[in-house]
Amino acid sequence: MGEPRASDRSPKDARAEPALFGRLTRRAEFQRVARGRRWQGEAFVLQAAPRDETSMQAPRVGFTVTRKTGTAVERNRVRRRLKEVLRLAEKLDARPDHDYVLIARRGVLSRPFGLLRADLQRAFAAIHLRSARALSDRDR
Repeated sequence: MGEPRASDRSPKDARAEPALFGRLTRRAEFQRVARGRRWQGEAFVLQAAPRDETSMQAPRVGFTVTRKTGTAVERNRVRRRLKEVLRLAEKLDARPDHDYVLIARRGVLSRPFGLLRADLQRAFAAIHLRSARALSDRDR
């Protein structure tokens, strides 16, 4: 009786990792984040806004994939790719008191996965770098 094979494990076991991000689900949450900061890339747009609540919960993420992106099958593939990039990304500058929205562009399907990961890390760093600069400029 050796170790269980990967095919013997239930799908629940494969996702035993703790969730690093919460989810945005309500339209009002997406609209509030849309009024925040924005970073635009080839494959997606990242929006960020500080949360009104003062509790230090995990950062929350929402995904937007419009019908302009493609058929239902393509939109689902885009959403799955973005979720996987987010899950595998290391050392993101995601702040616990912020909400984020990833707005997909059609380029997500053709962009190599490694570049998507790099874009995501660059987007999170840039979105907070600008907000820190804006705050420091106001203090002067």
